[in-house]
Amino acid sequence: MTNPAARARPVTAPAHRYRIGSLFTGVGGLDLAALQLFPDATLAWHCENDAAARAVLARHWPDVPNLGDITGVDWRTVAPIDVLTAGFPCQDVSSAGRRRGLGPGTRSGLWAHVVAAIDILRPEWVLIENVRGLLHAPVRPLEPHSRTVEDPRPAGRAFGAVLGDLAERGMDACWTVLRAADVGACHPRARVFVLAYPARPQPPR
Repeated sequence: MTNPAARARPVTAPAHRYRIGSLFTGVGGLDLAALQLFPDATLAWHCENDAAARAVLARHWPDVPNLGDITGVDWRTVAPIDVLTAGFPCQDVSSAGRRRGLGPGTRSGLWAHVVAAIDILRPEWVLIENVRGLLHAPVRPLEPHSRTVEDPRPAGRAFGAVLGDLAERGMDACWTVLRAADVGACHPRARVFVLAYPARPQPPR
């Protein structure tokens, strides 16, 4: 993985009409960022199940199809894309939640469907957003007897699991934490952003 100290370098994508596929789209905030990051990009499809968010997407992007519930999508039938965005659920990694992690049966465990999409679609870029708690949350909750005096640490961190899943698929990544206050808001609301790309001898500029 790329040294976090170098993560702030801007990405300069080559001239190309990128096709963006969006998972856990919400109202499209991460997609707006992707459209600015990649020149001449277009949205190929959304994947959002919430009725209120779907109404917002239909109003602002009426011609972009919505795949609906991510758990029912057959990625082999989905239009190919160059960029995949994913603001996957944060409830189980947030410091405000129960910290149940990325295990099966959790909302944040829907990350597994992002991995499944990457496996088949093989995008050139993956843009991920989540709460800062992703950095510290366990992959799964520990059993009461599994923590000892000698080793009080969790078995693994959710953020490490996400980076590991990307690395297993031949992807490198850079990441940063940005607060809403960094762009002019009156509250912190820190978020982790990860940009992944196929591993190369030299990282992209």
